[in-house]
Parts: sequence; structure tokens; C-alpha cells
Amino acid sequence: MAPELIACVLASEDARFLLHDGVDLHQLRAALARDLRAHRWARGASTLTQQLAKNLWLTEEKSLSRKLSELVLAERLEDNLSKERILELYLNEAEWGEGLFGAGAASHAYFRVAPRELSLAQAAMLAAMLPAPRRLSPRSHPRALLPRARHVLDRVAEEHLASPTAVAHAREELERALAGASENQG
Repeated sequence: MAPELIACVLASEDARFLLHDGVDLHQLRAALARDLRAHRWARGASTLTQQLAKNLWLTEEKSLSRKLSELVLAERLEDNLSKERILELYLNEAEWGEGLFGAGAASHAYFRVAPRELSLAQAAMLAAMLPAPRRLSPRSHPRALLPRARHVLDRVAEEHLASPTAVAHAREELERALAGASENQG
């Protein structure tokens, strides 16, 4: 797997992945407070481990019982697998569009490269898709993907997961790839 993809996914989805034990209590408390104020289950604050548990064994249902099951399963994953293995499983199970599961399928389908050959910009686009892969496709919805991919690169820079020069080059590549596609779409 490309280090660029790992950096982008961690920055975007779970920057504290290496620091928590499957559940980020700080994020969970903040999300619960927001959800209670909004009187609905809007934001889950799921870690990568929780997302893996959901992807493997649970439904997309937004309920307290599903969230509790997710927490228990995440704890079991963390007790039995290394962080590297959890990240590998997550990247190979995540959906990246209609019928595309795993980073290998996504990198080949969207960029015609192996996952280890992804550029930082390409990795940012893939990471940006994760919350809603069917709505944030570089092919069918580049206009929607562009601001989210920019945000991923911002997070990579904030977390110091790539050099400033690498991030600047990735921003240029991202703009060429998605801004041009947006113009052709409109």
C-alpha cells in the first residue's frame, strides 16, 4: 500500500488511529453531545477500527444498539490484531464506489495504477471518497470531490504526514485532475 494512501486515510478518517485502542473517547463524547443537541444520530465519530467492524459485521443502521455493537467489536479487533493489520483490512474492505471494494480495485479503476504507485493527489482523492464513495467519485462527481480532496490535503499538511513540497505538488495535480474534469462535467 502506498504510504501516501495511508497518510491521506489517517489524516481524513482517524488521525489518532495509532493513539487510541479502537475507540476515540474524546471524539465519541463530542459526537454524542452534538447528536443529543440535534436530537438525531448525525455524526458517529467512528475510528477506523469501528468502521472496519461495521463494514465486516454490521449494517448501516444509525442506532444506539448498532453503535454499541460497533464499540464492542472494535475493542475485540484491537485486542486480537495489530494496528497495521487493522489498517490493511480496512483499506481492503472499504467501498470506493459502485462495486469497488478495496484500495487495489479503486486505484486500478480510477487511476490505472497499483495502490503502491498512487501519487499523493490520487491518494487524497481516494481518501476523500470514503465518507460517501458513490456521491464523491472522480469520474461522475469531480465537482463534489474537489473540496473534500483539498480538505484531505489540508489535514495531511496539518498532521505533518507529508512534506510541504509534496503537499504543494499534490495540490497542483489535484487541481489539474479535478478542476478540469469539473469543467468538462458542467
